[in-house]
Amino acid sequence: MGSAAPSLPEVHSSVSTAHPSLWKRMFAFAGPAYLVSVGYMDPGNWATDIEAGSRFGYRLLWVLVASNLMAILLQTLSARLGIVTGRDLAQACREAYPRPVSHALWVLAEIAIAACDLAELLGAAIGLHLLFGLPLLAGVLITAADTLLILWFGRFGIRLIESIILGFITVIAGCFLIEIILARPVWSEVAGGLVPRLDPASLYVAVAMLGATVMPHNLYLHSSLVQTRSFGADVESRRAACRFNLVDSAIALNGALFVNAAILILAASTFFSQGLVVTEIGQAHAMLTPLLGTTLAGAAFALALLFSGQSSTITGTMAGQIVMEGFLNFRMRPWLRRLITRGVAIVPAALTIQYAGNEGAYRLLILSQVVLSLQLPFAIVPLVRFTGDRRRMGALVNPGWVKALGYGCAALIIGLNLWLAWVELGALPNWAAASIIAPLAGLLVYVGAARLRDRAAAVMPEAGELRFAEPLYRRILVPVDHSELDRVALAHAVALGKPHGAVIHLLHVEEGVASQIYGDQARTAEIEQGRRYFEELAEAVRRAGLKAELAVLHGKEARTIIIRQARTLAPDLIVMGAHGHRGVMDLVFGATINEVRHGVDVPVLVVRMPL
Repeated sequence: MGSAAPSLPEVHSSVSTAHPSLWKRMFAFAGPAYLVSVGYMDPGNWATDIEAGSRFGYRLLWVLVASNLMAILLQTLSARLGIVTGRDLAQACREAYPRPVSHALWVLAEIAIAACDLAELLGAAIGLHLLFGLPLLAGVLITAADTLLILWFGRFGIRLIESIILGFITVIAGCFLIEIILARPVWSEVAGGLVPRLDPASLYVAVAMLGATVMPHNLYLHSSLVQTRSFGADVESRRAACRFNLVDSAIALNGALFVNAAILILAASTFFSQGLVVTEIGQAHAMLTPLLGTTLAGAAFALALLFSGQSSTITGTMAGQIVMEGFLNFRMRPWLRRLITRGVAIVPAALTIQYAGNEGAYRLLILSQVVLSLQLPFAIVPLVRFTGDRRRMGALVNPGWVKALGYGCAALIIGLNLWLAWVELGALPNWAAASIIAPLAGLLVYVGAARLRDRAAAVMPEAGELRFAEPLYRRILVPVDHSELDRVALAHAVALGKPHGAVIHLLHVEEGVASQIYGDQARTAEIEQGRRYFEELAEAVRRAGLKAELAVLHGKEARTIIIRQARTLAPDLIVMGAHGHRGVMDLVFGATINEVRHGVDVPVLVVRMPL
């Protein structure tokens, strides 16, 4: 399986599914698809659905239905990848492709997430403006400050987040049920919109609708979220988990289809039928009240938009964390990751609002969804390849007809993107268009045709087949600091080292003024007294039957010296005592353990005083 950490380790396998009742088991598995479905009804979808309905009536309704069918297929494949291999899509890409290719895919995924976050940011800001009259720029800044709220929710586990999202979805769906009842569309005309038809005039909006519906970052997200459920490692348990997640995906994504179709039908029956073209979401809100004859229509519209933008930010945070950790095998604190993503989205949003106004924000929303569509093939092609690879999936590999459907979806999306590129880039010089298309086309060909690395073949073994290489602890480094934690850390080191006849290396760093000025030449009564104490610790280790070596070094920063000494000794394990301070206290006393564990490539065991 490789050395990667579990996806979303803080909630990995945190939800039990071991229930005798079928309905309770189904309820236990329900949730991941609802988090994913939020991305299918975010403000970007609103912009494209309103644009499609107000400009083309019901003609593009079939695009929503087709996109939803593709979404169910692809999200099911994403869930299957996570369940069977124990890898999310980003981790699977990192293991299967060379580093330059993996990093290129990471950059494209980050662009997609930034585009999605831009839509969420603008949508929530527009919702605040419609409800409370806040200027859009102020709404952008307020919405950008939701980082702390998301963090606070995350402390209470994945089920609470799923419940909050389900509540948001219920409010959004309820609002649009009211809107449809008020709009009273002609259902025979609605049915006519299910007949496929497309022309150059509607191509841009159709591709934007596709990008808004089948979102690339949701494929990374779903393959991780399904791993929050705890289920057996055998083939039948994973097969059952795949079935339950198929039901979860079908219900959740059809709910998202209802919301999107309701928005398009509302725009077609209210605006298109009156010959009105909507150029911004705020305009749609303002026209609903006089056209439908009640202020309830406008209020429900604005409330649903606000909830849509806010709920999408939670899943956007998770997707960003999964993509960064999976592609780079590097974990960043979620609040910092959120600030970076939001910072990338704030700049274009603020500049657009400042210089192009509300209509410019609306255009930017649609552009963000086109960007998402352009990123889709780089997530879909690896996903279909991985789930169709018997080395990775074993008995749960995709059958031929599923592979054909998956590649058919990829081909359709690539074809629409090429058509869009031909239309949109036609005004550019040939060399400029080629410089944009050629690198992306080359990357996509490689991703689709290159031989996948054998070391990434990671079919989950049966539980009885698991084999573990027992670690050998021949050299154990124990930093000591003249506190009660010294004996606790050494007790753990001795217990782990005894079966291997380990050598325990005690290390103390003197950071006093004399040590900083005179280095190894520093001699004070306090230093000499400390040395005698550390010699006593070393002697206690020897009496326990192990060899012990003591090093007392001098310098300005203990963490730097510990890392340097660890690289010199190359120990098999480092044991460190944690004092338990955090937050502001970390700023005062430092965060040595974090610095050390990021600065070395050996296991670090952190111990605390027993209660």
